[in-house]
Amino acid sequence: MRKSLILLAAMTPTAALAHAGHDAGSFGAGFGHPLGGADHVLAMVAVGLLAAQSGGRAVWALPVTFVASMLVGGLLGANGAPFPGVEPAILASCIILGAMVALALRLPLAVMLVGTAFFGAAHGWAHGAEGPASGLLVYAAGFAIATTMLHGLGILAGRAVPALMLRGAGGLAMVAGAALAVAG
Repeated sequence: MRKSLILLAAMTPTAALAHAGHDAGSFGAGFGHPLGGADHVLAMVAVGLLAAQSGGRAVWALPVTFVASMLVGGLLGANGAPFPGVEPAILASCIILGAMVALALRLPLAVMLVGTAFFGAAHGWAHGAEGPASGLLVYAAGFAIATTMLHGLGILAGRAVPALMLRGAGGLAMVAGAALAVAG
């Protein structure tokens, strides 16, 4: 029942996007941004699930690539660089990363890193573009740490559950991402 309520909440239009803007350049505001929208949570946990499922170097390489690219994207967004289609890219990250886990795709690590970098940059751009006018470094530290924690949650969950449940979690992320895309 609780899982159903969480999924239902994730699929409601008001929870769809975490991009309402922030007033203060604080660590708390930055930390809360990735946690404030289902689109960010789904993608970031899915990165961790994919990393756990892939194993080996992917366990650290996928999350590190996402966070590093997210920080670069955040800097670009904060400085007004354009990113046409950023919202569809963010929603696509939920769907594609979830589908990769659900289908247990075994792509070369280099291919996964390129996709992860693109998705990380999209999420970061949204954080930076809607972030504070001042205090960006403290704000960025907050969203980087929250993102790292969400990746870690995905890795821990991915290692703790049987492969079939892991694939099911990926499927849920994919379906929830699609629902967000339709709701948006």
